[in-house]
Amino acid sequence: MIPVYVTSTLANHLWQSTVIAGVAGLLALALRNNHARARHWLWLAASMKFLVPFALLAAVGGRLGWLTSGRVARPELSLVIEQIGQPFSQSPAPEAVARTVLAHEAGLLPGLLVAVWACGLVAVAFSWWRRWRRIRAAVREAAPAAIEAEVPVLSSPAMLEPGVFGVFRPVLLLPDGIADRLAPAQFDAILAHELCHVRRRDNLAAALHMAVEAIFWFHPLVWWIGARLVEERERACDEEVLQLGSRPEVYAESILKTCQFYLESPLACMSGIAGSDLKKRVTRIMTQRAANSLGFGRKLLLAAAGVAAVAGPIVFGLMDAPPSRAQSDAVIGAARPAFDVASIKPNHSGTNLLRLVADDGRFIADNTTLKFLLAYAYHVNDSQISGASGWIESEHYDIEAKRDDSAADAGRKPSRYEQGVQLTLMVQSLLADRFKLTLHRETRDLPIYALVVAKNGPKLRESPMQPDDEAPPNPTAVMVGPNGAQVRHSFRMNGSGNLTVSAQDLDKFAELLAHQLRRPVVNRTGLKGNYDFTLQWTPDEAAPPPEASGPSIFTALQEQLGLKLESQKGPVDTVVIDHVEKPSEN
Repeated sequence: MIPVYVTSTLANHLWQSTVIAGVAGLLALALRNNHARARHWLWLAASMKFLVPFALLAAVGGRLGWLTSGRVARPELSLVIEQIGQPFSQSPAPEAVARTVLAHEAGLLPGLLVAVWACGLVAVAFSWWRRWRRIRAAVREAAPAAIEAEVPVLSSPAMLEPGVFGVFRPVLLLPDGIADRLAPAQFDAILAHELCHVRRRDNLAAALHMAVEAIFWFHPLVWWIGARLVEERERACDEEVLQLGSRPEVYAESILKTCQFYLESPLACMSGIAGSDLKKRVTRIMTQRAANSLGFGRKLLLAAAGVAAVAGPIVFGLMDAPPSRAQSDAVIGAARPAFDVASIKPNHSGTNLLRLVADDGRFIADNTTLKFLLAYAYHVNDSQISGASGWIESEHYDIEAKRDDSAADAGRKPSRYEQGVQLTLMVQSLLADRFKLTLHRETRDLPIYALVVAKNGPKLRESPMQPDDEAPPNPTAVMVGPNGAQVRHSFRMNGSGNLTVSAQDLDKFAELLAHQLRRPVVNRTGLKGNYDFTLQWTPDEAAPPPEASGPSIFTALQEQLGLKLESQKGPVDTVVIDHVEKPSEN
């Protein structure tokens, strides 16, 4: 199955490349009276855009964003431009998602499309290879010619037109007897034309576009760009030959005689004398005045377009980048609130029951591990923590800490959400003070779960209520015990799992699943509403009692919610422990 986000990413890339080609066309039209080499570079840039997704440049911007002290504010205009540049959303409407997933699961359309694309790629590549073999055979049969030039000159018995063969070590291939068929001035003009192709590295440009044509063979615009490249390539060489002193009538006649006696090269990356519309080309050679050089205004226009095409996606990535990990942690560390009183004692009960209470400036964690505290304080799960020995998950502690609010500001009372954020920061201070914890963050490619819509569509009920903005940010706050009664801020690690969600979106639900599964979960359902539901399953960590036996969380998701988890790999924000010590008891 092809994931929805992959399909939308490809569609956005094709749309963006098409827009860039349209902009190149407008710029080429504005430069129609200037040198052809400028227009050739424009079309080559439009071709190369098909090989460079904007998402890649945006990712570069995201990396650069980590070097800044914070997130860059996004103006409204940037959001509008982003919507125009990415019209194919990765989060379609729920009904569309359900239909798409059903089609992907039940039909063979995705696989068929991939097979058709692969067949087209092979067919185009095979066609190019057959033509290359023909030229290669002619080069092998050729003998060195006694002509001084910038590259080796070979004389071939094949009836091919003169042309430059090879990308990195080019040779000039001339048909036997061409000097006898053309007047000396005509032969010199043909030779000058081919050496222009060598100096311009036209074979390399043609080979790059051939790769674009092979990969995106299904896009008509790619083939149209190829025709423009050939047209402007030959026109640029014609302009240079005339500038070197060849008379227009002599040069035009040399082209006509060459086309009369010899066959055009079958390979686009072998620059020859023919190409483009021959009648139009000869007319232009005979009648057109010298092309204008690029003025300052047009040079500035081209420079601005080039900078915008490259820098624009990088800037958007910079705007979306999270704050620099090292700097954000340093800023938090400098102003991080702390508990006034904290007690840490070893727990040797040997049970797997964990109790967590986090409310009103009070934090109690019975039978907890340092690894769990890290997950709580830095909003990660087990797979996102590395760099320390096994004691951080084998040693258990009872922790009780509180903050003295008697001296707090008598102004507005913080919301429960704000209190939760404060508690999270205070737990970070506790870890730094009592466990001597130092860490840094890294982004790594790790296994993740993608939460998607299952085969038969979602079974979710939209909530009539608004999300509880007062709820604490820690996902464990909505876990409930096996008897169905709510146990806010506490949960069991064994027995029958039971999760109740009220007026929450699936992004928060994905966070809950990540803590349960100990692997990052990314919401890719495309469902944007807020929902009420209950999920019941049997955790895999321990054998459940017979009366509590039930489905696994994977089965429960499909049967009860119409969702499922797909195992994938993706970039994940991780916490790497640099130093940590066991705390002293008090």
